[in-house]
Amino acid sequence: MSMLSMNLATLRNGSSFGEMIDDCLRHGVTAISPWRDQVAAVGLKEAARIVETNKLRVTGLCRGGMFPALDAAGRQAAIDDNLSAIDEAATLGADCLVLVVGGLPGSSKDIVGARQMVADGIAAMLPHARAAGVPLAIEPLHPMYAADRACVNTIDQALDICVELGEGVGVAIDVYHVWWDPNLASAIARAGDMGRIFAHHICDWLVPTSDMLLDRGMMGDGVIDLKAIRAMIEAAGYNGPQEVEIFSRDNWWKRAGDEVAKTCVERYRTVC
Repeated sequence: MSMLSMNLATLRNGSSFGEMIDDCLRHGVTAISPWRDQVAAVGLKEAARIVETNKLRVTGLCRGGMFPALDAAGRQAAIDDNLSAIDEAATLGADCLVLVVGGLPGSSKDIVGARQMVADGIAAMLPHARAAGVPLAIEPLHPMYAADRACVNTIDQALDICVELGEGVGVAIDVYHVWWDPNLASAIARAGDMGRIFAHHICDWLVPTSDMLLDRGMMGDGVIDLKAIRAMIEAAGYNGPQEVEIFSRDNWWKRAGDEVAKTCVERYRTVC
């Protein structure tokens, strides 16, 4: 069970931070990846105490990013927020800070320019991240999010930024976002050769999908070949935990955390 992490987005059913941890521990899950709003709700100091007291591994903090903005003041505000996120990740002892980089600002149609803002934003925060010992994990998102959430949409795009910026920047590989990519195997191999795989997120793609953001599936309920992708990632040299991250407004978020955690463990053992 040390190879399973629970992204606390999976347990967004109204439970408190402490209750979510209890649900994880009850089923042997000792690694977590919280979201910043969840940490803020309980307080960073208390969240860090809970992590330390229960000897939890924090596989990531979600999230930094959202760099593109219409003006310099907006871009600086995003950088300042990311600097705070680095400090939070360091306090929690997180393995990485996950970056959802942001899409097109305002009514812009300049996706090339947005991607440059992303690279510039990460470059501006990178010295602080290095000093704090917090790796930055760019999470490529499915192209359907290119306009509003992430203009970096493939592992290769993210790795190109890593090459440009140097050490301390890698990728978070979320199967929901990359399973469709015809270049997936070569991209994962490239990430492994560079030593830039910092996280591996799992869930499933449902058919049909009722909501592109909030209808992710439990592992085994959809069409993603989870074992095949895991094999690629392990062959690339990454042997860290698989982190369950499920956004499910109309299904799993309506269930008790204990049931969700139990199901995650069962599916991890049988289909992942």
